[in-house]
Amino acid sequence: VQLQASGGGLVQAGGSLRLSCAASGRPFSRYRMGWFRQAPGKEREFVAAIAWSGSITEYLDSVKDRFTISRDNAKNTVYLQMSSLKPEDTAVYYCAAKAESNTYYNYWGQGTQVTVSS
Repeated sequence: VQLQASGGGLVQAGGSLRLSCAASGRPFSRYRMGWFRQAPGKEREFVAAIAWSGSITEYLDSVKDRFTISRDNAKNTVYLQMSSLKPEDTAVYYCAAKAESNTYYNYWGQGTQVTVSS
C-alpha cells in the first residue's frame, strides 16, 4: 500500500484543516487506517484510527472532541478533520495503514506539516 498525505498548512489557533491520505496498491478497504503526528523534539504519537468498515474509531484523548477521522473506501482515502486547532497540535502528520490482525502499522505516508500559530 502506498500512502500520500496532503492538506497540511499554516492556520491560526481556533481554525480548522482537513488532512487527506490517498492510498494505492492493495485493496484499501482491508486496512485499518491511522493518523500519527510528530512535533519537533518529540516522539511520534498516535492521533486517531478507523477500522476498515469505518464503524470503529479511536482518538488520542487530547483531540477527541476536536478531530474526526473518516474514510471513503470507494475513493481509497482517509480524512482527518481538525477543528479548534491549538499551537500544541503543530506537528508533521502521517497517515499509516495496517491489516486488522497486525499489531503495528507497517505502511506509512510521507507526512504533511501542520502549523498552528497563536
